[in-house]
Amino acid sequence: MSPFSRRAACWALGLSVLLTGCGHATPASTPHATTSSSHDSSPEPNASGRSHPRSSPERGDHAPARLLIPDAGVDTSVMPLGLAADRTIEVPPAVAHDTAGWYRYGPTPGEKGPAVVLGHVTTGPHRAGVFQRLERLRRGARIVVRLENGSSARFTVDRLRTVGKDAFPTKEVYGDVPDAQLRLITCGGDRTAAGYDSNVIVFAHRVSAP
Repeated sequence: MSPFSRRAACWALGLSVLLTGCGHATPASTPHATTSSSHDSSPEPNASGRSHPRSSPERGDHAPARLLIPDAGVDTSVMPLGLAADRTIEVPPAVAHDTAGWYRYGPTPGEKGPAVVLGHVTTGPHRAGVFQRLERLRRGARIVVRLENGSSARFTVDRLRTVGKDAFPTKEVYGDVPDAQLRLITCGGDRTAAGYDSNVIVFAHRVSAP
C-alpha cells in the first residue's frame, strides 16, 4: 500500500471538499466529500498548516504550477491546499479571478495515485469560477498540468460523473489506483438558496507526451 493509500485509509471518512460558490465547510464526521452553500461564505485556505498531518511530503519543484484544459477554457495557476481546522479540505478563496487548488497531501499530478484538484464553478453572483465549464469535458479531452520544475504531466479524460452530495464516491476519488490519475472536482447539479446539490467529478489518467 502506498503512503498516500495509508493516509487515505486513515482520512477518507473525515475528508470533505468545499468548493465553488458553495461555501460552508462540512463537519469532518461527514463520511463523504461535499461542496455547497452560499457564495459569500467560502473560507480562505488555512496558511498556518497547524491542522495538517506532520507526515506530509515535501514536494518542492515537483508541485503543480499551472493547469490547462482547452475544452473547458481553463488556463489557470494552481495553489496548494491542505486541511482546515475542522479536517475538511481547504479550498481556493472565492474571488473574481480565482485559481484551481491541488490537495497537497495526495499525489503530485503525474505520480502514481489519484491527484486531486479543486475549483469553483461560481464565485458569487454572475461570476464565473475557474471550473465553470468543467461539465463540458468528454472522454478523450486533454488536460495538461505544468509543474514547478518546468516539466508537464498530460492526462486524458476517462469519464465525468455528477453525484449528489449525499452520495460522494470517496473511495473512488481518493482510493488507491495502479497508475497516475487525476481528479477534478467542482459543484454542479441544481442550485438553490442553500447552494448546489451535487458535485461534478472528472476522472482522467496520465498519457505519454505526443
